[in-house]
Amino acid sequence: MKRTATVSVCFALALALAGCTSSGSSDRSARTPTAKAPVALPALRTAERATEGADSARVRSATVMGSQLSLTADGLLSWGDGLSGTLEIAYTGGTAAETMRGLGVTSMEARYLTDAYYARLGDAFAAKIGGKHWLKYAYDDLKNLGGGAELADQMRSTTPDQSVKLLLHSADVREVGEERVDGRATTHYSGTVATEDVTDASLKERLEDAGVTTETVDIWIDDRDLLVKKVEKAGTANGRVTQTAHYSDYGVPVTVRRPPAADTADFKTLLKPS
Repeated sequence: MKRTATVSVCFALALALAGCTSSGSSDRSARTPTAKAPVALPALRTAERATEGADSARVRSATVMGSQLSLTADGLLSWGDGLSGTLEIAYTGGTAAETMRGLGVTSMEARYLTDAYYARLGDAFAAKIGGKHWLKYAYDDLKNLGGGAELADQMRSTTPDQSVKLLLHSADVREVGEERVDGRATTHYSGTVATEDVTDASLKERLEDAGVTTETVDIWIDDRDLLVKKVEKAGTANGRVTQTAHYSDYGVPVTVRRPPAADTADFKTLLKPS
């Protein structure tokens, strides 16, 4: 059961990453503060409002977390009234993925609700936890874990507008140029964000709780002021983290059903000594 408990926490980390999160970096050498670009900032503020107001989108992402974990995710997310949505997540490499593969898990369905998220792990894993196919992670419970506060906050702030908001706090934000992404005309913006420069109190607190110092952010905005793509890169204690996400179908209807209670186990039960 101890090994299953360890993997249960890995699932929490994996899902937080899959949800398009920001990562911390201890490398400040790439940051060269300059005056904020007068053209980029108004455009980014407009993009933040437009993306936040779109309420929902299709998300495709790929995350590489050093040698520990790599994964892909595809699905629909809504953020108009709290985070909700469904993602299909596939584990493509890394030591954590190998551990999960040993338990018969190579992919999962994740359902995000406003109070918790649920992971469907398949028949092989279900056989190890009393036949239950779903694991429940309540955000409040995650806060009680070591590092759980970071995961809980990430899960409830994994929306496209967060990447735009983050870049607004860059001291060297700039417009890179016009580029086509996913068949759409976009404008590319780039910058390095230092936590000490962030003036939004809640955002700064979340970054500090996560141990963030600096992070490079690249985003691509289309002619409707909506985020089309983002790339975030950072160095962490667990290795280099890179996440690329693509967004489309803004405003798509998103319906999420809570899994049946009879087929759901709480991840806390896996942390108890056997």
